[in-house]
Amino acid sequence: MELRSVEELMDLLYACRHLRALRTAALLRRGRPADKELQIAGLVQGIEDLLGPADGAAHAVRHLLGERVYHLVRGDGAAVRDDVLRLRQAHEESRTASFDAGVLEDWRTVLELVAARNSRLGAVD
Repeated sequence: MELRSVEELMDLLYACRHLRALRTAALLRRGRPADKELQIAGLVQGIEDLLGPADGAAHAVRHLLGERVYHLVRGDGAAVRDDVLRLRQAHEESRTASFDAGVLEDWRTVLELVAARNSRLGAVD
């Protein structure tokens, strides 16, 4: 499955249990506020419940959100090794974290910005 729009991704996120994904993304936002791709990777890990392991989720968002998000969700790539570790730590911390992580709709704009930036970069390649 390949997601072609933020709307399709939002539908999947709403369909899965997204509270933990929201917490993961919020934790990453606190630790790395400027790194939107890392935050988005934490959020989209939630679709693994519907699409299978990280590889399925990563392939689904690759075209829409770009190579870096793809590698972060897959958990591979030497260029993102430290960020994969941060992502895993935030995901683990989200199990026991108890704070208001906001609502999924709060992330729509960030998803749209990352998707738009990725589509512009893809058009240049």
